[in-house]
Amino acid sequence: MATTPQLFEEPFDADEYIERLAWRTPGGGSKGGAEAFDPKSEDNSEAVRNGRPPSSESYKELKQLDEKIQRRVEKLEHQCHREAKEFAHKVQDLQRSNQVAFQHFQELDEHISYVATKVCHLGDQLEGVNTPRQRAVEAQRLMTYFNEFLDGDLRSDVFNNPEKPGVQRLLVISSMVYREEVEEGSFNMISYVEMLLLLIKEAADIIQKLHLIAQELPFDRFADVKAKIASKYHDLERQLIQEFTAAQRRGEIGRMREVAAVLLHFKGYAHCVDVYIKQCQEGAYMRSDVFEDTALLCQRVNKQVGEVFQSPETVMAKLIQNIFENKLQVQTTALAAKLTEFNLGSDKHTFLSKLIKNIFSTYLESYIEMEKDYLRTRSAMILQRYYDSKNHQKRPLGGGRQRTNLPLGPSIDTHGETFLSQEVVVNLLQETRHAFERCNRLSDPSDLPKNAFSIFLLLVEHLCVDHIDYALEIGLSGTHNSH
Repeated sequence: MATTPQLFEEPFDADEYIERLAWRTPGGGSKGGAEAFDPKSEDNSEAVRNGRPPSSESYKELKQLDEKIQRRVEKLEHQCHREAKEFAHKVQDLQRSNQVAFQHFQELDEHISYVATKVCHLGDQLEGVNTPRQRAVEAQRLMTYFNEFLDGDLRSDVFNNPEKPGVQRLLVISSMVYREEVEEGSFNMISYVEMLLLLIKEAADIIQKLHLIAQELPFDRFADVKAKIASKYHDLERQLIQEFTAAQRRGEIGRMREVAAVLLHFKGYAHCVDVYIKQCQEGAYMRSDVFEDTALLCQRVNKQVGEVFQSPETVMAKLIQNIFENKLQVQTTALAAKLTEFNLGSDKHTFLSKLIKNIFSTYLESYIEMEKDYLRTRSAMILQRYYDSKNHQKRPLGGGRQRTNLPLGPSIDTHGETFLSQEVVVNLLQETRHAFERCNRLSDPSDLPKNAFSIFLLLVEHLCVDHIDYALEIGLSGTHNSH
């Protein structure tokens, strides 16, 4: 008979176990058939006399097996209860540990928030101290350069290097060499030209600021130094435009973007845009269909304009205006002149002019509304871009109040910032000038005064009210709260 360990090696099958017991009983198996079972045998007779079923040995074995299994079951149940209690205690300990850890986490989070608040406050204080200090350092640096112009001795390398012999020649060479075609041994030259461009950019930044300062000085006392600064200003402006032109011919978008960003603060920026517009049209009109060539040209330069200039929409508008005035308008006028050769009546010039005007009459009817919407959007974008650069959130301060000593609203920490920008003023005036030019060309003569006045009111709103008046408001607010 199988032992107890053997019984647990495989799943227990009751039918199979009974068959094995029957097989061991004489006559109980298939050998000899049912006739082989002798109930009068010694073992079976004794079992019957004692009131037990035959095969008592098998019965004993079954009973012993049952007792062993029962003891094993009780042992396993006891072990399960013991382990369940142990695991329950462990779970309780883990829950308590988790609660303690969560409390520590909350305390740490509160401490981190407290430290972060202190750091932000300290950062604001440092910024308030550092901003005036940076301005003082910048003012001292500009005073040093201004003193060189005043003495007539430009000792700084930032002004001298672009004038040394051979430098201009290197600039010309660099404009003729593509970066991809640099041969072995030419890398140092290109690196030197890159360094030279950085010097020119630094000099341009300095001279642009000195030029603004010089404009505020009295002419009788500083005529000589004003002339020297103006001369250097125009010289650097010319060099930057030349570098931009050379970079455009080489197709170096990165160099064009860098130079255009520097020229943005110069008066010659408009000339830089004009140079770009002129060069991008070279070789563009090779077909007889000028309209198809114009569409292809605009598609080709649109992406490049967005990568090079900070206000691509203005450059594209100026390009299209240039195309209309120098290409399409010229050809339309030439066509009208040729048509006057035919017999179109006594007033053929008026007739042709009216036909040309009727082509755009649908768009010109709503011109002034489109113009005002565009100018309003552009002006708001210029102002918002300036305030974003100063990390300042513009807020209403009750514009239009009379200047009094009464409180002007909540205190605003300006860190010494005046919030008045000459660049903003120039950009707003430039946008308004373009609007006046379009108004003069596109408005009907009877509507021209009214349309021009509408544009002027928008200039007053964005320049005088939204920028200058706002700066005065927060300046007076800071002055009042400081007292």
